[in-house]
Amino acid sequence: MMAGDAASAALGIELTELAEGAADCRMTVTAAMINGHGLCHGGYVFLLADTAFACACNSHGPVTVAAGAEIIFVSPAREGEVLTASARERTRFGRSGVYDITVRGEDGRVVAEFRGRSRTLREGP
Repeated sequence: MMAGDAASAALGIELTELAEGAADCRMTVTAAMINGHGLCHGGYVFLLADTAFACACNSHGPVTVAAGAEIIFVSPAREGEVLTASARERTRFGRSGVYDITVRGEDGRVVAEFRGRSRTLREGP
């Protein structure tokens, strides 16, 4: 899946760990990601968490997409900082799933907490 993810590749997001129902991704905050307050724009933090979420929920094989997601921003990230998003499956039921993703800064502090809800697509036309 990551091989075809141009958005994540353009931001330098790397998949560092992948297991069934779990994934870790990392990204370095660049100057282009800084908002008017001199901090990493929340949209980039969301995108990093969403990429880890996508990898984790697609680790089972069938094509799975986001049905919804929410994020809580806990602390700011700054230019040059390496962020890591760790996604873990909480439950799957039918074609749905729930995943929690924690984004951490280099020093281990929590930058954001993300919860994603997945939906596996039906096969066929």
